[in-house]
Amino acid sequence: MSSSAMHVAKTGLNAQQTKMQVIANNLANVNTTGFKRDRVNFESLLYQVSRASGEQTSADTELASAFAVGTGVRIVNTEKMYTQGSLLNTDNALDLAIDGSGFFQVLLPDGQVGYTRNGAFSRSSEGTLVTASGYVVQPEIAIPEGVTEINISPDGIVSVQVAGAVGAEEVGQLTLSNFSNPAGLQPIGESFLVESDASGAAIEGNPFGEGFGKLIQGSLESSNVNVVQELVDMIETQRAYEVSSKSITAVDEMKRYISNNL
Repeated sequence: MSSSAMHVAKTGLNAQQTKMQVIANNLANVNTTGFKRDRVNFESLLYQVSRASGEQTSADTELASAFAVGTGVRIVNTEKMYTQGSLLNTDNALDLAIDGSGFFQVLLPDGQVGYTRNGAFSRSSEGTLVTASGYVVQPEIAIPEGVTEINISPDGIVSVQVAGAVGAEEVGQLTLSNFSNPAGLQPIGESFLVESDASGAAIEGNPFGEGFGKLIQGSLESSNVNVVQELVDMIETQRAYEVSSKSITAVDEMKRYISNNL
């Protein structure tokens, strides 16, 4: 008896196990600032075609549909879902959230520009605006010593109030980047993504401009993971895994029956 059914069921086990890993990662990052949930996309494997559609069955008739048997399933890709996360008020002047489209730009240690929705920034020892890991936010903005107040407008203008000065001093302009296909960005960890051929080149612009969201000072964007939905997906994945496992058990019992009775 052919074991093809076992191989088909095995592809189902592998696919559902990978989907469970993706769900677990989503849940693990439920409190990660700016995290975007991943979705798994499946596709069927090649079909074994014994008889093609339209094949002649007699001189005047033809086959209405093909005799084709599928060989299983695989995960074709995972896709980040860039829906807006809720905004959490922190009252920290250097915490920034993007309300709308766009990514903060950060210079990574290897010279690449990383893109992130995590706006939990702080000042380095030199006064430069940096991420929690110490990576410099682009364009580089230096905040002078002795400031009593830092203001960041919705369109990204950074101004400070220096002790003893009459008016506010503008020290820089934050910009955002966007992409024609954000789903094509390559995640590399630490809440960063990098440009790829699929994402297209970065389009830089000022916040609150055409195609870009506005900045909200004193707030952070929370993860867009819906815990209830992830738990539902987890149960569905678990059941699908069990069904594929039962398929293997059923084929094994059929083979045992043939072996014992023929």
